[in-house]
Amino acid sequence: MSGESGGGLLVAGTTSDAGKSVVTAGICRWLVRRGVKVAPFKAQNMSLNSFVTREGAEIGRAQAMQAQACRIEPTALMNPVLLKPGSDHSSQVVLMGRPVGEMSARGYHGGRREKLLGTVLECLAELRGTYDAVICEGAGSPAEINLRRTDIVNMGIARNARLPVLIVGDIDRGGVFASFFGTLALLSREDQALVSGFLVNKFRGDVSLLTPGLDMLEDLTGRPSYGVLPFRHGLGIDEEDGMAVSLRGAVRESETAPPAGEDVLRVAVCAIPLMSNFTDVDALAAEPGVLVRFVDRPEELADADLVVVPGTRGTVRALAWLRERGLADAILRRAAEGRPVLGICGGFQLLGEHIEDEVESRAGHVDGLGLLPVRVRFAREKTLTRPVGEALGERVEGYEIHHGLADVLGGEPFLDGCRVGAVWGTHWHGSLESDGFRRAFLREVAAAAGRRFVPAADTSFAALREERLDRLGDLIEEHADTDALWRLIESGAPRGLPFIAPGAPA
Repeated sequence: MSGESGGGLLVAGTTSDAGKSVVTAGICRWLVRRGVKVAPFKAQNMSLNSFVTREGAEIGRAQAMQAQACRIEPTALMNPVLLKPGSDHSSQVVLMGRPVGEMSARGYHGGRREKLLGTVLECLAELRGTYDAVICEGAGSPAEINLRRTDIVNMGIARNARLPVLIVGDIDRGGVFASFFGTLALLSREDQALVSGFLVNKFRGDVSLLTPGLDMLEDLTGRPSYGVLPFRHGLGIDEEDGMAVSLRGAVRESETAPPAGEDVLRVAVCAIPLMSNFTDVDALAAEPGVLVRFVDRPEELADADLVVVPGTRGTVRALAWLRERGLADAILRRAAEGRPVLGICGGFQLLGEHIEDEVESRAGHVDGLGLLPVRVRFAREKTLTRPVGEALGERVEGYEIHHGLADVLGGEPFLDGCRVGAVWGTHWHGSLESDGFRRAFLREVAAAAGRRFVPAADTSFAALREERLDRLGDLIEEHADTDALWRLIESGAPRGLPFIAPGAPA
């Protein structure tokens, strides 16, 4: 490796959800398998799916997943700025793993963002001084010309850190050639000098039919394509900015075995506003015979064996939404009938007796659904922990991210929350990833629902994640020009890349 610091690459995209997160993870897994010491990095992330590191820092789940692809522990250095939307106009700003306040989009882009560039570059420099390579993920598109002046996550960081840039395009959406060319042509001369080539994602069909277009794109831009990644079902990698499924659709396009017992279990997840860490139900969807879907109507709870009320960045808002939709009444009827309900984090809070919130919604006293003997008070300090405990006779690991403090006044203890009949509530995200506990919990659900469902004895969620990360690594190894990709990471952008008019507006 040349120079005092390790090599690097910025994976940008023509759009949001072009595949930057999974391509970054795939490159990381390919590199670590060839013996490279590698780390992920995303300067600024906007996501309601977050994770708690061992040192108690909150970062985006996508970066935690990418760290797993690198076979290293995630740290705050890998995602120094995390924005957690609380409305259409404002977000909580999490800096180096700790919340530092709420800010409007105008306030953030109007000055605060630029001031964070120094912190971002310091984090990246520290990672590059420690690892052989750092694979950075951009956000949205680098050609968002309205935001270029304050950009710290796309070309702003590429320019300052002299990172070569690979642009990923989702061909499944159509228009990928125009997107590649237009993205490049809207960048300034200095930014274009770092854009080294393109990577096509989610291709279906005969790649030979695409080759003439790739050749023409190279003739037009002077930049090669580094590969064509085929469309793959069932990767199930942690999402960042939103659900990769339509509402009332299956939570994952999973490739799972038939049920071990005679019945399947149907799980309905309430698609509440500002839903956070909906990845909690991925472990359920991974179980053979468990069907998970998101719902937003009360009649969709009728055939569900388990209803999950997930986490949210707006507990009081979610509670009002459940009542307006008629879902609250449906949940109350389920509980009265002894039919299973699980509340996680914000979902747990709204199942309680009442909420005192002068922090998140500033609504003051709000009555909850009253299904659990719990009273919640919102504190300004955020709880960020990695608890370990036991439930249903099994060891459980999880993580907590919440402002609400729960005073549990009764019921059976359950993961620092409680259980009353068939209603469970806990602040612990990730608990269902503990295999033994998940199986024990599903047996309880099946018994309460009267289903002859039997959990598979050998499902390992951790092993399934590893398998999916390996499949991403395989995609890069088998369908990308890995020799050229390594040269790019090691040596930087080629010199003399041509400028494509018109460039960024003055």
